[in-house]
Amino acid sequence: MTAPGVALIDTGPLVALLDAADAHHERCVAAFRELVAPPVTTWPVLTEASYLLADVPGGPAALLELVRRGAVTVSQLDAADVPRLAQLLAKYADLPADLADCSLLRVAEREGLRTILTLDRRDFGTYRLPGRTALTILP
Repeated sequence: MTAPGVALIDTGPLVALLDAADAHHERCVAAFRELVAPPVTTWPVLTEASYLLADVPGGPAALLELVRRGAVTVSQLDAADVPRLAQLLAKYADLPADLADCSLLRVAEREGLRTILTLDRRDFGTYRLPGRTALTILP
């Protein structure tokens, strides 16, 4: 179980943190600085962010540097998580949910996390954790 006060971080804020030209850069930097502990993400999210940072000089390397220095923590997924990931993809197919989003939902369920840094308010405002619990969305 992850420590209380830990938040998840989605693709959009990771990209905005590392791309000063991003319209959400200042907001995401401010939200990131307010966190009490390094946020948690997943490899699917990092893959998506790396792709989106490909045109930012040094972007993908800077993303990995966040992980290397512990500013962002990567929660592992394994074969035991696959059935639930498939259920989440099917449940939210109408949005449509992608693997990155569902990986964050799975980690939230498994680790008891209830807060996420995301720019995707529409989808993350729709997703529900067990007990119909909504995630708290930042910024």
